[in-house]
Amino acid sequence: MKQITAKEVEELINEGKTLNIIDVREVDEVAQGKIPNAIHIPLGLLEFKLQDLDKPKEYIMVCRSGGRSGRATQFLEGQGFKVINMTGGMLAWEGKTE
Repeated sequence: MKQITAKEVEELINEGKTLNIIDVREVDEVAQGKIPNAIHIPLGLLEFKLQDLDKPKEYIMVCRSGGRSGRATQFLEGQGFKVINMTGGMLAWEGKTE
């Protein structure tokens, strides 16, 4: 499984890179703030949203601490998607939130 740190994601955003970030936390967690422009798909709904994702794109998976996003990464890899898990999750995120 490919991994990236929260700091590396923040640096890519600051460089102006367009990232495809999927936040798999629950609604109440996301309400406390998410990475700007991240798509919110709760982990339990991910398998039902596959048709909304593009296989050619690379996705960065985010959750609170990195565990659920790790499971999401493995699931999407198994479906043929290009995915990276953000280690440490939002607990490690020091960048802007919306």
